[in-house]
Amino acid sequence: MRRAIFPGSFDPLTLGHDDIIRRGITLFDELIIAIGINAEKKYMFSLEERMQFVKDAFKDEPKIKVLTYKGLTVDFCQEINANFILRGLRNPADFEFEKAIAHTNRKLSEIETVFLLTSSGKSYISSSIVRDVIRNGGDYTGLVPASVRAK
Repeated sequence: MRRAIFPGSFDPLTLGHDDIIRRGITLFDELIIAIGINAEKKYMFSLEERMQFVKDAFKDEPKIKVLTYKGLTVDFCQEINANFILRGLRNPADFEFEKAIAHTNRKLSEIETVFLLTSSGKSYISSSIVRDVIRNGGDYTGLVPASVRAK
């Protein structure tokens, strides 16, 4: 079975995430949306809200599961027998950052990282930009899926 994880904080889930997930499910038998828990990070949305955003967005997709994890992503992959890490790339800076992580993960385990380029119309969207728009009362509805807009 080709099992992959798509790790992130998803604070909140964006249309960029949605794009990578929907295209990623065509490549794998199972795609686990892995919400990382970092006690040092201050989130805008609770873990429960972030999980619900993802579950609601993909409720009709049987190949997707939503799990949470702490610690190293490669350790979580071994724990759940995932063979791949799926990552989205928006720009050259993302590539350089993600490449270093992928090389490190490969050094630590046998995990392969698969990169997908975010669709051009969504490459500018990031969770931090969405949070800033929300904090400042802007219209964020064109940046997030319906599951987040419903909140």
